Amino acid sequence: MQRSDCLEATQTWFEAGHYFKTLQRRVALRTESDGGATADELAVYLMEEMQPALEPLGFVCQVLPNPVAGAGPFLVARRIEDPALPTLLSYGHGDVVSGQEGRWREGLAPWDLTVEGERWYGRGTADNKGQHTISLGALEQVIAARGGRLGYNFTLLLEMGEEAASPGLHAVCEQYRELLRADLMIACDGPRVHAERPTLFLGSRGAVNFSLRLRARDKAYHSGNWGGVLRNPATVLAHALTSLVDARGRILVDALRPAELPAAVRQALAHVQIGGDTDDPAIDAGWGEPGLTPAEQLMGWNTIEILAMESGTPKRPINAVPPDAVAFCQLRFVVGTPWQKLIEIVRAHLDTHGFNDIELETTLAGAATRLDLGNPWVGWAQASILRSSGKVPVTLPNLAGSLPNDVFADLLGLPTLWVPHSYPACAQHAPNEHLLAPIAREGLAIMAGLFWDLGEPGAPWAKTAAA
Repeated sequence: MQRSDCLEATQTWFEAGHYFKTLQRRVALRTESDGGATADELAVYLMEEMQPALEPLGFVCQVLPNPVAGAGPFLVARRIEDPALPTLLSYGHGDVVSGQEGRWREGLAPWDLTVEGERWYGRGTADNKGQHTISLGALEQVIAARGGRLGYNFTLLLEMGEEAASPGLHAVCEQYRELLRADLMIACDGPRVHAERPTLFLGSRGAVNFSLRLRARDKAYHSGNWGGVLRNPATVLAHALTSLVDARGRILVDALRPAELPAAVRQALAHVQIGGDTDDPAIDAGWGEPGLTPAEQLMGWNTIEILAMESGTPKRPINAVPPDAVAFCQLRFVVGTPWQKLIEIVRAHLDTHGFNDIELETTLAGAATRLDLGNPWVGWAQASILRSSGKVPVTLPNLAGSLPNDVFADLLGLPTLWVPHSYPACAQHAPNEHLLAPIAREGLAIMAGLFWDLGEPGAPWAKTAAA
């Protein structure tokens, strides 16, 4: 069978309803990791859904417990044709965010796969059940087309806690480093830049969530009797925040700004357009770092966002000076940012501006990664995607959002290629999450092409090993 025959087989498989039935079954499993399902419930997805699907393809599966108490387990599935062959590592997550039942549009429910035209609604359709189902569906067709042999080994890592910040992922990958040893990582997550444009990204921005809190006193005092002589913590906190980021969204802390926008990154983003699709928000002109395009702002620069603020009783304000105020913030950052020192940097900045009594705390944190655009795998993947789809893929040095890619890039030392099969307006993490059937159909062909081409003489395995 030829490459074209294999890609045609993926389309036949899709049109016959196999992808829909598989995804329907997976969406129905309530795998909420952000406070919903227990570790035992999350294990059901791996043991009763994924393992039976993988073993007929020649995978040997192991379910690994999470070293973090109460967190979901991991599945490592290995398909070894020959220990001397190179190995591909792939990744996905079977957990989802809260279903938010009751908030979906009439006729939709998070645990039912509902089709309306080209939109398939259900929790996990975009993030990430729909995407790893595309990847594994394509792999199944390639294995069949090649008579049961890929020409390389394949290891799959599935976690059940990505939506809860991947607890235990680093520890498990460190502990089972030899089991996960590979030469390349290809995975599917995140959105395309536009629905109609295949996208390849090489890493992700990092993120640190942090809070600023000012406790002025132990209780509120009447604003008529005491307002004007008591320091208002909300007022103080507002000014502290404006010392971090200005009224146009520009970061004012030099140590939290990138040293530069590398020329290679600028060149890669030169023709990348952001927004413009039907459900995309309108971009605010003049917001963010001046002198940068929207693509450069998202993929090449850092931002500080204020995610939430509270002081007093917002739902029922009273005439009183509140006793405290808190703001929950987030730094999205690119490679080279000293994010590990965020508290130290912000502490020094606030002290310099006279905000010595504001308390700081970090919660979630993850590193930024970016594969060198000159890596031989980048050009190889671009050519494969073009051949399969007939479209030049948009290549992003890194995703604007965050993924646990540092585990693969830094801890395991792998070149990382991410091929997303969602789009910006998919409503992931929100009610009415959906995938687009045309993207899923095209994604199957793209992934089948990549898996096929990895077994061909032109794949740069040797160059990667040398590097």
